[in-house]
Amino acid sequence: MFYLLEQINERPKPFEFYSAEDLWNDEYTSQQMLNYHLNDEIDVSSRQIKFIEHSVEWINSQFGITKDTNIIDFGCGPGLYTTRLAKKGANVTGIDFSSNSIQYAKKTADELGLKIDYLNQNYLEFQTDKKFDLVLMIMCDFCALSFEQRKLMVNKFYSILKPGGAVLLDVYSLNAFDNREESATYELNQLDSFWSADKYYAFVNTFKYPDEKVTLDKYTIVEAARTRTVYNWLQHFTPETLQAEFTAVGFEITNLYSNVAGSQFLPTSDEFAIVAKKNV
Repeated sequence: MFYLLEQINERPKPFEFYSAEDLWNDEYTSQQMLNYHLNDEIDVSSRQIKFIEHSVEWINSQFGITKDTNIIDFGCGPGLYTTRLAKKGANVTGIDFSSNSIQYAKKTADELGLKIDYLNQNYLEFQTDKKFDLVLMIMCDFCALSFEQRKLMVNKFYSILKPGGAVLLDVYSLNAFDNREESATYELNQLDSFWSADKYYAFVNTFKYPDEKVTLDKYTIVEAARTRTVYNWLQHFTPETLQAEFTAVGFEITNLYSNVAGSQFLPTSDEFAIVAKKNV
């Protein structure tokens, strides 16, 4: 037991472990994530519907969406953005790791008679010859990636965009980093049995890495039959550090907002959004 507790409370190096594959391949947890996406009373896996609808209207206005606009949404979940953008007439592609979310998104598209290209895939491995006008990565997905993964994605964005095409994404700010505190807790059936249908104890360690501006929520799920660990990494940014990652590839940051609905940028916001354009 002593050595298990030592492992539970061990602080890994920033982005040392990547557990997304295990998380999204677990049928039970993946279904719980879908439930979170669809629960409009919380603002966890997806934004609330009122915000999403406002965001889509702003995107439509900002980027002049027509029937000729090709949009790709990385981490599309159950299609809350892709469905609405397809209704605006855009040609939409959605990519997500979760088979449950993609199945839900496809079912919704079929019921509404919308032609949306959905891919159940790790977007780090996505490749295509198709060119897009707009790339979306919403709900701070970019923050969950290591520097090497982010570099891969920014290069991927650049390669699949048409000249003059744009990326819209949001990230967590240093204000959000400053507001986090390190902690260590454990709880029986934590998050209302989110992690398993069976009885379990969840040990949750929150670590902060001041030099890297990274936080980690490390979940160790102890069941009678197995023990597993899920790592939820979050990189935090300033406008300058985020801009550096995009300009290094050839993008120009043209706009800065407090969110992906176009609200005015505020330095005190816990999140901010950018529009990065591929130079012609």
